[in-house]
Amino acid sequence: MGALTKGRYLSMTGLLLLVYCTVSVISKGATGDTQPDALPSVQGTLPHFIQEPEDAYIVKSNPIKLRCRAAPALQIFFKCNGEWVHQNEHFSQEYKDLNTGLKVREVMINVSRQQVEDFHGPEDYWCLCVAWSHLGTSKSRKATVRIAYLRKNFEQDPQGKEVPINGMIVLHCRPPEGVPMAEVEWLKNEELLSSLTDDNIDTRADHNLIINEARLSDSGNYTCLASNIVAKRRSATATVIVFVNGGWSLWTEWSACNVPCGRGVQKRSRTCTNPAPLNGGAFCEGMSVQKITCNALCPIDGGWDEWSEWTVCSSQCERQRNRECNSPAPRHRGKMCEGSSKATENCTDGLCTQSMDSSNDVALYSGLGAGIIAVAILVVAVMLYRKNHSEYGVDVIDSSALAGGFQSFNFKNTRQGNPLLLNSSMQPDLTGGRTYSTPLCFQDSADKELFDPLPDIKVKVQSSFMVSLGVAERAEFHAKAPAETFPRDLSRDYCSTADRRKKGLLTLNGPFSTSKEQLRTTGVFGHPGGRLVVPNTGVSLLVPHGAVPENMSWEMYMVINQGEASVQTLEGCEILLGPEVTYGPPGLDLFCPVAMTIAHCAEVDAENWNIQLKRKTQDSKWEEVMSVEEESTSCYCLMDSTSCHLLLDQPGSYALVGEPLTQAAVKRLKLAVFGSMEAGSMSYSLRVYCVDNTPHAFQGVVATEKSRGGQLLEEPKMLPFRANTFSLQVSIQDVPQFLWSIKPFTTCQEFSFPQVWCSNQQPLHCAFSLERYSPATAQLSCKISVRQVKGHEQILQVYTAVAETEKESVPFFMQTDCTITSQTGPKAFKIPLSIRQRICATFDTANAKGKDWQLLAQKLRLDRNLGYFAKQQSPSAVILSLWEARHQDTADLDSLASALEEIGKIHSKSSPKDQDEPESDFNHIQAGSLCGTGTLTNQKTEDSAPEYTG
Repeated sequence: MGALTKGRYLSMTGLLLLVYCTVSVISKGATGDTQPDALPSVQGTLPHFIQEPEDAYIVKSNPIKLRCRAAPALQIFFKCNGEWVHQNEHFSQEYKDLNTGLKVREVMINVSRQQVEDFHGPEDYWCLCVAWSHLGTSKSRKATVRIAYLRKNFEQDPQGKEVPINGMIVLHCRPPEGVPMAEVEWLKNEELLSSLTDDNIDTRADHNLIINEARLSDSGNYTCLASNIVAKRRSATATVIVFVNGGWSLWTEWSACNVPCGRGVQKRSRTCTNPAPLNGGAFCEGMSVQKITCNALCPIDGGWDEWSEWTVCSSQCERQRNRECNSPAPRHRGKMCEGSSKATENCTDGLCTQSMDSSNDVALYSGLGAGIIAVAILVVAVMLYRKNHSEYGVDVIDSSALAGGFQSFNFKNTRQGNPLLLNSSMQPDLTGGRTYSTPLCFQDSADKELFDPLPDIKVKVQSSFMVSLGVAERAEFHAKAPAETFPRDLSRDYCSTADRRKKGLLTLNGPFSTSKEQLRTTGVFGHPGGRLVVPNTGVSLLVPHGAVPENMSWEMYMVINQGEASVQTLEGCEILLGPEVTYGPPGLDLFCPVAMTIAHCAEVDAENWNIQLKRKTQDSKWEEVMSVEEESTSCYCLMDSTSCHLLLDQPGSYALVGEPLTQAAVKRLKLAVFGSMEAGSMSYSLRVYCVDNTPHAFQGVVATEKSRGGQLLEEPKMLPFRANTFSLQVSIQDVPQFLWSIKPFTTCQEFSFPQVWCSNQQPLHCAFSLERYSPATAQLSCKISVRQVKGHEQILQVYTAVAETEKESVPFFMQTDCTITSQTGPKAFKIPLSIRQRICATFDTANAKGKDWQLLAQKLRLDRNLGYFAKQQSPSAVILSLWEARHQDTADLDSLASALEEIGKIHSKSSPKDQDEPESDFNHIQAGSLCGTGTLTNQKTEDSAPEYTG
């Protein structure tokens, strides 16, 4: 019998046995011969599942158990993935339900990890139960079995944020892939967050954490925690910072005027505490202090009027007279008159008779008669005495008695007396006293312009002792020359002129106009080219060889504009970093660009500066040509530490303009101190200049000091000035107190930040006036400290002879070529023409050996903005012109020779197969051929081109 037949036979046998058993049970039930312990059942119902298999996950290698319970059920079998589970793998049991009395069958199977992994079906691994009863079968739900896992890496980690207070915070989190899907929780500073306890937090939206309104307490470290039945995973920590931007408090009340008399200043302030900036929030914008001018009424002390006439003698033998305190009357907190307003005296020389009895009249008259007789006798005696002593001739009278015991005094000024603060309303007194020569600041109330005084302005001040006695209440101001003006927008932060004059402060004279004339130089250039120089300004123009066509010449000029028109059209925070330079003529047509060099005063740093080259249009407005950090094909800009080198195609006016990007931006200031003795005076004037560190700006200082006869007392020094909005302070220190005097409150002076930062090549200066006590004092030694608040400081040491006969001229410039304005032909260039032509012929044509102009630019460190060189007819010639401009102050060609020699070595290493060929042109270039004689010899061989020789 075949296997199939045998299987069918067994199945039929089993079915017959099942039917037989069923019939037996029914028949026994019908006859009532049931056994006592037989389980009751319900006839005519299908099996009902009390417990169906549930979905399960296999963790690691642990098998899972699936259970089924049904009633009534004769048999229960599991079917997994469409196939019956073998009977030996079932674990079954029967029991009676105490509540219903029905027979309940329970079956369990185990499913291993290996079984699930070995299954490769379109669905997940699944199992269900099939239960049999008398009437048929019932199937349970399908239960899936999956292998549980949780990957390590999050699909999206939360990112840290900085948010303002009351802003919304959204932290995104996508947990790792896992089965079953991971649940997400959030930790703040390792503590669990719950939206149930805080209505401001929402953790339900796609695993994200949402904080509706940020509070300061919400700052912290947040972590996304993902977990399932397998493992837990932590995301990267996200730091959340809730910051508060600062807000101004209310203004305080205006303070009292800071001077008791005259023109002063009132202040009010506010603080950035409403709220104060927290956690990196922005500080308040605007000023924390406001100032306004005030006029304090000067106190006027009261003065007595003349005494009135005496009254009639009263019955008490007294008479009176009065006076009033109204000449002048005390005003504005002035003092009342000292003394009494009434005077009383006896009008009968003490022989006053008041009410008497008649009985005393005789005695009174008797006394009077006796007195008259006594006086008459005395007069006769005196006359006789004088007659007898007539040989004396004149009377001897003590003049002091006539003066009431008061004598006249002469008060002389003491050396140590402090000069008083005088009111400008006092009248001049030409009698005596000390004369001070000091720069004063006069301000016109109409146009608010400040004037820079000349040294012949004098203030005549009486000694403090004389003023205190009221014998010298006048001052005299002399101004013999008109003052120079300086920009009106830079003087607003200073005290008013009257206030300074009251306090005796030296005025910060600020920027001054040195000369309205333009610095101009011209030259005629032909095909050989040449160089144009404005002496001692750091400005030059290189006209390359071949720029001008043959048989032609151009009269070219270069001008440095010194007026203020340059800065009036600049925008925003832009400042001039060097002089405004114009070259022409306007119709200039050249074959190649010229190289212009302009000195600048910036500490070049791309992170702190935005430096641009600008050109003036026909309507006198500035337009941007290029930014020095960007590439352009219209012009080329090379920034060195102190100079800017430009390659320009078009004539016109150009300026280098800088805008600070951060407070770390620095511009360099040059500091210099000059001195001069005032003719016929005991006063010596020290003038301290702060100017942009460019030769042109310092040239203006030199011109002014030469006209004043000033001496340069110390080698100029450089001070880095930062864009941190803090002012510049200038102070004088270590003045010998026994030899020199300086007025109080004048030892420290200050420039505001806008004055210094926006000086735009215009010099700033302040002055200190010292007076020697004795003409024998011939030396002056002191220190000048120049420092920026919260910045750098420089010390200028002064030690000089002040006697006019000992003055020596100190040179301001040491350049040997400071008078040369133009050079033409070969003498204007460092590189000989023959060598220049040979280099251009070698590098302008690219070849397989890599010898082209790009390699030349790289070795000369000019490999920025190569697109500009690429558009030139001869890139190498333009590169060499830029090299010439960059090295015009050096007298050798070492850097060029070294670069060419390095190119030759690189080429010889890269092409060893050509050793049998003639050596490369570069192998014969040595420093001597360029730096020694500057000549070129053409050594021609049969196989090689002309070469450089040393």
